[in-house]
Amino acid sequence: METKKSKYDTNPLDPDVERKAEEAWGESGGSGGDRTTQQVGGATREVANSANEDARKNVYSEAPTRRYENPPLEAPYPSVFVPPTYSPPAKYPAGQNIYQAPVSTAPTSRPILGMGVPEKWAVMMPYAPFYIGLVFSLLELFLVPRKEVKVRFHASQALALHIAILIVHTVFGVINTITDSSLGGTIFKLAAFIFLIISMIRVWKGEPHRIAPLAEPAQWFNEHIDPRNQG
Repeated sequence: METKKSKYDTNPLDPDVERKAEEAWGESGGSGGDRTTQQVGGATREVANSANEDARKNVYSEAPTRRYENPPLEAPYPSVFVPPTYSPPAKYPAGQNIYQAPVSTAPTSRPILGMGVPEKWAVMMPYAPFYIGLVFSLLELFLVPRKEVKVRFHASQALALHIAILIVHTVFGVINTITDSSLGGTIFKLAAFIFLIISMIRVWKGEPHRIAPLAEPAQWFNEHIDPRNQG
């Protein structure tokens, strides 16, 4: 007798699926309807060997992996496992200022592009006292091309140094007006003069001369003052 279904019965399965499954498993099970799991017995059967067993017996029989140091021109991409032939780019720590002084070498007598002045004079004169160095610094930044790295470095650094000296000298002038004492200003002028002379000597000899507190303003001057000759 068929079971009466209501409109709320949404079961899509056949109501007799359980009975049919039991009948099917009962017929396909063991003899007499015994459906218990049977134990598999007997010795392990060896799998037939292949015709060539050399590769299985000797793990080093295969050809070694070849590396292509110089791939052919038609190869679009080299192997990722082969190290590049070029040196990787330098990595700088976070926050480090990469604007550094050029490698210190003794200046030569070759003429500098844009001015025609020998290199040893072009790197030394920006540090000259009595505003002479200030004028030389501006001329070199406006005339010397950017590929003259050493000359532009010293010109921009000397320009920042002269501006710093002028600012401090102005401060001492205000203090002199208020206190009616020029001792501090006189001492600062003498110290600034000695420092500029020492800077000229160090640069002339090719010794490293980088003033760390002036690195940022010097970099700004070098980047924002475009030379007339871009060659």
